[in-house]
Amino acid sequence: MCLAIPIRVEALLADDMARVTLSGISKTVSIALLEDVQVGDYLLIHAGYALTRLDPDEAERTLDLMREAAVPGLAEMQDWRP
Repeated sequence: MCLAIPIRVEALLADDMARVTLSGISKTVSIALLEDVQVGDYLLIHAGYALTRLDPDEAERTLDLMREAAVPGLAEMQDWRP
């Protein structure tokens, strides 16, 4: 089973890569499948590739629902905001 979590772009890197961060964990992912990704965008990531960009309000609603459902790793993010 796969679970895609909205994650925010923190920095754009060379070669269509970006650094994203969630709950204090940073990861470098490929953004080669999307056009015009910007710092602050919310993306859905699967297997190291950004698959789509999300509306920021939709991303926040999804993260709030995950916090309420106590998804492991997100529960401690109660006060986290980009």
